[in-house]
Amino acid sequence: QVPLVESGGGLVQTGGSLRLSCAASGRTFSRAAMGWFRQAPGKEREFVASIIWLGGTTSYADSVKGRFTISRDNAKNTLYLQMNSLKPEDTARYYCAASRYYGIPYSAPTVYDYWGQGTQVTVSS
Repeated sequence: QVPLVESGGGLVQTGGSLRLSCAASGRTFSRAAMGWFRQAPGKEREFVASIIWLGGTTSYADSVKGRFTISRDNAKNTLYLQMNSLKPEDTARYYCAASRYYGIPYSAPTVYDYWGQGTQVTVSS
């Protein structure tokens, strides 16, 4: 297992911003893409955003498009999610994940091999 460690979650008011980080520690591993997912209590885990690790191509869920930005720092082996204009419906536990597979849609949780433990984001109204 490759540990992925998320950080940056917290409590923020509606309209505020947070920046999540996901650091991959341990041994070097090959990845085609990384993504962010979120899960609210009683709901299924849902796709937020993904990024092709080398090429940098990004994809977003419609619900976050224009508000969230996914990025990565190859040298630091770190994934980011900048979240602006946060809404109460963004409240969830956010997870980062890594996929070894190339050339597939990255919106499904099943294509990811490695997952972090998650970081809680709470947006108050």
